[in-house]
Amino acid sequence: MLPLFPPEELPLKQKLSPRLAALAAEGVLIGTSSWKYEGWLGQIYTPERYLTRGKVSHKKFEESCLTEYGEVFPVVCGDFSFYQFPTPAFWQKLFATSPAKLRFALKVPEEITARQWPAHARYGARGGLRNSTFLDGELFRSQFTDPLLPYAGRVEALIFEFGAVARPKLDEFLTELEPFLQSLPTQFRYAVEIRNPEFLEPDYLAVLARHKVAHVLNSWTRMPELGAQISLPGALTSDFFVVRALLRPGRAYEEAVKRFSPYTQVQDPNPAVRRTLRELIAGARSSGRRALIFVNNRLEGNAPGTIEAVLDDLAENG
Repeated sequence: MLPLFPPEELPLKQKLSPRLAALAAEGVLIGTSSWKYEGWLGQIYTPERYLTRGKVSHKKFEESCLTEYGEVFPVVCGDFSFYQFPTPAFWQKLFATSPAKLRFALKVPEEITARQWPAHARYGARGGLRNSTFLDGELFRSQFTDPLLPYAGRVEALIFEFGAVARPKLDEFLTELEPFLQSLPTQFRYAVEIRNPEFLEPDYLAVLARHKVAHVLNSWTRMPELGAQISLPGALTSDFFVVRALLRPGRAYEEAVKRFSPYTQVQDPNPAVRRTLRELIAGARSSGRRALIFVNNRLEGNAPGTIEAVLDDLAENG
């Protein structure tokens, strides 16, 4: 049974909240990838809030923990929207029941970003087939941005995640990507996340820069280290930037889940990622460039603990 702690005895929550609020006031918003992690009970989440008949209720926790998340973090990356187009009713409930000060970065549904459906049981008969709605601007607007327009003020960025493809062809990708970016509604900020290191070329960055779309600096299995990405000429392609510290390069997602779940503590510190995050935060503060930084449990084992370590390092080293 999980230990129960009164609110005043959640030292990590108490420590992070004012520091993250101060950075957010400077335009540096730091949060996590998703938020429904019971492994954070006793750290970020107060178990007493979620009790039913003396036990933590999984249902109650999932339905209401975003409120407490927003007491600590100024922003969250919503991975949930990658898997389907949320309904207008879903958006209304999400924004009505979450703290008004909480901001969101939202992943665009894979209906828009998957060139070919993965050959996975989840995709059924369409697995392995070409996606007919890849970069369909009309579908993107009607099913995603139009329902989101009433809440645009709380959306920091929309992220297009393009999964790794075999035999990548950058010219072909950019030929399809550029007209799509050109047609995007102007009410939102946009960012592109790629998983093919072969795409990290000047032409790719130039296309994003022309449309003021951010390249997502991402720590991922096959991608170069964050430090190597930020060192590329022109890597910052907009007046804001997005960082997604997801995985240690070289480590598979499934391996990280198996090793770190249920994400109660940091297990594998990554000094290189921490150092780059500190440098990016310091650079954003000095330049005035808006920064959205998201840390995943699967990077080191516990995202709040990683963020704490980065902020401690920042306090020590400036």
